[in-house]
Amino acid sequence: MEWKELLMQVEDIHKATEIISTKVKKPVIIENKNFELVSYSSSVEDFDQTQQKTILSKKCPVFIIDRLKKEGFVQRLERVSEPIRVHPIEELGFERRVVIAAKHMGQTLGYIWVQESHEFTKEEDFDFLKDIASYIGKMIYDLHKKTNEKDNKKDEVLWKLLNHEFSTESQLQQEAALVKLSLPERSSVLAFSVTEGKYRYMLDYLERMVRTYKQEYRMYFVKSEYQLILLIEADKEGESLLKARDFVDRVKKEVGEEDFYYFLIGIGKEYDSLSKARKSFLEALEVIEIASFISPRPEMMPREFSKLGTYRYLAALYEKNSSDDYYSEDLLRLMKNDQDKQTELLRTLEMYLANNTKGKQTASELFIHPNTLNYRIKQIQELTSIDFQDFNMKAYLYTELLLLNNVTSYYQRYQSAIS
Repeated sequence: MEWKELLMQVEDIHKATEIISTKVKKPVIIENKNFELVSYSSSVEDFDQTQQKTILSKKCPVFIIDRLKKEGFVQRLERVSEPIRVHPIEELGFERRVVIAAKHMGQTLGYIWVQESHEFTKEEDFDFLKDIASYIGKMIYDLHKKTNEKDNKKDEVLWKLLNHEFSTESQLQQEAALVKLSLPERSSVLAFSVTEGKYRYMLDYLERMVRTYKQEYRMYFVKSEYQLILLIEADKEGESLLKARDFVDRVKKEVGEEDFYYFLIGIGKEYDSLSKARKSFLEALEVIEIASFISPRPEMMPREFSKLGTYRYLAALYEKNSSDDYYSEDLLRLMKNDQDKQTELLRTLEMYLANNTKGKQTASELFIHPNTLNYRIKQIQELTSIDFQDFNMKAYLYTELLLLNNVTSYYQRYQSAIS
C-alpha cells in the first residue's frame, strides 16, 4: 500500500503525523494557521531548540514567527502549493526545514514542518507532502470544528453558572458533566474588557494566552464581543486571588505596558460555592465599570473588588455634586493658589491624605524634604478650613480629590468655577 493511501485511511491527526514522519524519516510538527501546536511526531530527541519550545509552550515562539514573516516565508506559503525550504537561523536554534501550507477549500488552515537536521528531504518526499497537504488541511479543519462545538457547549454551561440560570447546583453539575466540564466549588472571577471597540483584537491575543496557560492556572473562560471572563479554581482560601494577580502580571509582561492599559480589569472576591460564582462575576464587572468611569492613571485604581474602598462611591458622588452644582471651597482655593503661584498644594494634600497624614512617607513619595512638606501643610492650613484631626473631613476631601484627578469633566467644572 502506498504511503498516501495509508495516510488517507486514518482520521486521527496524531497518527497521520507519525505516518508522515516515518515516510520522510525526519521529525515532523503540524501547526494551525496561528502557529499553535496541533501534533508532533514521537522522535522528540531529534527536534531542535525552536521545535522543543513549540512542544513545551504549544505555540511557535513569537520571535521565530516574526522572523519568518519579515523574510517573506509566510507570505510565500500563502501563494504556493508546494513545499519550500527554510534556511537555518543558528542564533535562534532554528535548524533547516521544509514546510508546506495545509489548505482546505482554498484557505490555509495550518502548516506541516519537516526538520532537516542531517540530510535534505528527497524529491519523492516533496511530492508526497504536496499530495497529502490538502488532506491534513481538512483534518485540521475538522479538528477545529469539533473543538469549537465542544467549546460552545462548555461556554453555554459557564454562562449559565455566571448568570445563575439553573435551579439547583446538582442540575448544573449534571449539565457540566455531559460536556466533560468539571466546575470548581471554590473560585473567583477575573474579567478583562477593552476600553474601545478598536482594541478588540487585544482580546484575541489574550484568548491565545489563556489557552496556553489555562491548565497551569486551572481556569475556565468565556468570551463575548468586548470581554473575556475567567473563572479561576482554588483548593484553599485565597489561592484563586493569588493566581488572578499573577496572571494579570503575566499579561502585562507579555503584551507590553503600553498595550496593557487598553484593558480594563476586574477581580471579584473568592467564594466556596458554585451558587456564588455570579456574585464574584458581578463584582469583577463593577470594578470594570468604575475603571471605565474614572479613566484611572495606570496602577492607581485597585483591580480587586475587595480593595475598592472609596472608589465604589465615586460615580454616585459625581452625580450628586454635579446635579447640586457643588464645589469644595477649600479645594477651589488650593487650585487657584496652584495656578497663580505655581505651587503644588493640591497634589501635596492628595498624597498627605492617601498616606493617612504620615509626613515621612508623604515626603518620600513626593521626593521632597520633610521640612518642605511641613511648609506646604502650613500653607494649606492657612488658605483653608481643613482640620487634619477630623476623620470625616479627611475622608470626604480624599474622595473629592479622587474625582478631581480622575474625571476630566469634574476637573473642568472646578476650573470654570475659578475663572
